[in-house]
Amino acid sequence: MLLRKSNNLGPSIPSSEITPKEVFEQHHQTRRRFLTGAAALGAGAIAAAHVPELLHPSQEVHAAAQLQTVPSQYTVPDAQTPFNKATNYNNFYEFGTDKSDPARHAHTLVTRPWTVKIDGLVKKPQTLDIDGIMKYRPIESRVYRHRCVEAWSMVIPWDGYPLSELIKFCDPLPSAKYVEFTTLLDRKQMPDLPGGFDWPYTEGLRMDEAMNPLALLTFGCYGQPLPNQNGAPIRVILPWKYGFKSCKSIVKISFKAKQPPTLWNEMAPNEYGFYSNVNPQVDHPRWSQAHERRIDSSFLPHTIPTLMFNGYGDQVASLYSGMDLKKNF
Repeated sequence: MLLRKSNNLGPSIPSSEITPKEVFEQHHQTRRRFLTGAAALGAGAIAAAHVPELLHPSQEVHAAAQLQTVPSQYTVPDAQTPFNKATNYNNFYEFGTDKSDPARHAHTLVTRPWTVKIDGLVKKPQTLDIDGIMKYRPIESRVYRHRCVEAWSMVIPWDGYPLSELIKFCDPLPSAKYVEFTTLLDRKQMPDLPGGFDWPYTEGLRMDEAMNPLALLTFGCYGQPLPNQNGAPIRVILPWKYGFKSCKSIVKISFKAKQPPTLWNEMAPNEYGFYSNVNPQVDHPRWSQAHERRIDSSFLPHTIPTLMFNGYGDQVASLYSGMDLKKNF
């Protein structure tokens, strides 16, 4: 048996209560002011004034060890985002809602021991140890474009193996049509957990999406184990979808017959669709998705056109054949 079993997940923690509507709106007003300013003054000027961590990253991040990886066919010609920018400008709301919060606060996350519960429509529900999961298949280094729903993007070398390999090992039943991911919820490790969200964070995929070769079960980046703020110790990367679909710090994978509810889709279904494929032709209700601020080694971010499916149409467009992508956004 390549994967070690454990039963130390502990009791589940109830979701937090939703705070008043004005708390939720205050956060989105901040993002609106940023993006409105960017349109008026240019992304580079706004980045210099309001996102200083992109120019002078707040922390050097050093992993404890290097990952043993094998080469991969998956890469892009785009210039890569420097490690220190990719680890200091993040969305990981469990550690705060500002982009620099995760790098400052996620040091409280304990990534060993760590287990992932497998349940739902599978032949053998079980609990797997993270180190066993990592050793199940060779870890590939893949360079992917990463596009955030807030219209910024990076190019990051992610380290992992196809999500489909773990799904095959889990042996789901034929009735399993969806996969649901759940992020850790631990208020002691996440003392800055914001109100206004129905924690824990959950995300989901259709089974055929999860089985696509691009879907990466991810343990590292830049040849190092994932930094805490980037979703340590295990996450998924779905490069043709907006970043919030790529669930971080996963503690449970559930196989479902019906489409599972997801945190952002439940909170604001008119803004965050279940599919959330990168689509420059479907704007967010409060900003355009036609362009993005690319964060790379340049002194300032620069604006580039957004590509359909983030440039991965050849690999994933067939998944949505016949679907109205404006309705199924």
